[in-house]
Amino acid sequence: MSQKILRCLSFLILAPLFLSSQPAANPRTFCNPLNLNYRFMVDAIDAREAADPVIVLFKDDYYLFASRSGGYWTSPDLRNWTLIIPQGLDLETYAPAVVAMRDSLFYIPSANSQVYKTGDPKSGIWQKGATVASYGDPDLFLDDDGRLYMYYGLSNASPTSVVELDPFTFQEKSNRVIIVRAQAAIHGWERRGDDNLLDEVPWIEGSWAVKHDGKYYLTYAGPGTEFKTYADGVYVSDSPLGPYTYADYSPYAFKPTGFICGAGHGSTFKDKNGQYWHIGTMTISIQHMFERRLGLWPVDFDAGQIRCNTVLGDYPHYLPGEKENMIEESYAGMLLLSHKKRVLASSSVDGHGIELAVDEDARTYWSAVSGDAGEWLLVDMGQECSVEAVQVNFAEHHTDPLLVRGRDKLLYQQYIIETSVDGMAFDVLVDKSDNLQDVPHDYIELAQAKAARFVKITNKYTPGDGFFALRALRVFGNSSQATFTPVANFTVERSAADGRDAAISWPPVEGADGYIVHYGIAPD
Repeated sequence: MSQKILRCLSFLILAPLFLSSQPAANPRTFCNPLNLNYRFMVDAIDAREAADPVIVLFKDDYYLFASRSGGYWTSPDLRNWTLIIPQGLDLETYAPAVVAMRDSLFYIPSANSQVYKTGDPKSGIWQKGATVASYGDPDLFLDDDGRLYMYYGLSNASPTSVVELDPFTFQEKSNRVIIVRAQAAIHGWERRGDDNLLDEVPWIEGSWAVKHDGKYYLTYAGPGTEFKTYADGVYVSDSPLGPYTYADYSPYAFKPTGFICGAGHGSTFKDKNGQYWHIGTMTISIQHMFERRLGLWPVDFDAGQIRCNTVLGDYPHYLPGEKENMIEESYAGMLLLSHKKRVLASSSVDGHGIELAVDEDARTYWSAVSGDAGEWLLVDMGQECSVEAVQVNFAEHHTDPLLVRGRDKLLYQQYIIETSVDGMAFDVLVDKSDNLQDVPHDYIELAQAKAARFVKITNKYTPGDGFFALRALRVFGNSSQATFTPVANFTVERSAADGRDAAISWPPVEGADGYIVHYGIAPD
């Protein structure tokens, strides 16, 4: 661990406020986790999943594939996603590889020998193509010269490898070359656990190849999808078949703290504007180890190094195309106003109390004692604030599996959000009483800021006969008061017993809302 830059957030004087507001007609921001209609798991109760994502650009539209999602999504702009339920495609296998080649998309599930093909993914109709060897966590990489490569590996014992494939028959054309082996003994981030402190053999998986300025970047995931430290490391080569060299700045996509954690096993792709993005796996892993969500962050290359900016990576960030320099300017500047504030509710289930709706942890949640219309939760922010956005993160509690499992089920949430300055008179801020879309992580950017001290959400309808439950009601705003102050006397003490360990410390900053630690291999 090298010299760090550390900053803090703090509150200043409140800015001028507006009396009324409404959701923005054309929002400029989004908030992780992505608000997709995640599928309810077939082998767990009260759990949804999507993981191991791949985004490809094909015929001017984006296509998002994720493990066992019962379909895939398409979008013209990386903003609004539409689910497609296909025919003739294996959707029950994890970690699909997808590549756009010639006039078609080709799809290979993990450890499945069947190649699927379509020239019209919007139609949802796929055909079976060639058969291939079985590859765990496959990644199909098409080079500029038309040559096709398969990167693969999914194990806590076997390595990640690469082999060249014939682009028409998908048969192997070269010998297999080993690239990545687990090296947790020297790569501290590969150690398992939410704090990278378990000396157990890690799972190395989820490879993805990117070519930039003539160099090949092979990213790979570890130490395990269920951990907050799930991240992507990097190996670099001048050739798709290697030899590859470990990048000392690994992991490059890393988000171990915040409301929802994890950034590993994803794909890095270029959008229509030439901006790189990383879409990765975020972990909940409470009801089931594979209870997961998806997150999106900007990526850039700096002096031959690939970097992914996950700083405040589950706060509001600008949507693709909104900023010219996304890697540096993606954060929208809003502060989290609801964290650990006073909460009231219509009712609570034992073990799922009201404080869990504002504890900034997606692994916990508040639940009312029913899913009846009229159940409510209220957050008192303690002072009048400038509210600019709200994220409603629904939880699944006592949901009837027969009513929600399968893509043929109609799922949606209905609610209203009201605000008040004095706790007496309330104005409607968001009205989704007629909503018919599944919005498990609903994010609403306001057209203009709203003056409020109290924010109240009231249930109108909860799907699957479940209880009205929230992982978090997150209120954002006061962006004009966000300041970043360097911390003085920041120290790093390496462990003499284990070179992978270091203790970092600094004097606390009065009024700080949080601290951001940057890490890397450069002293500055």
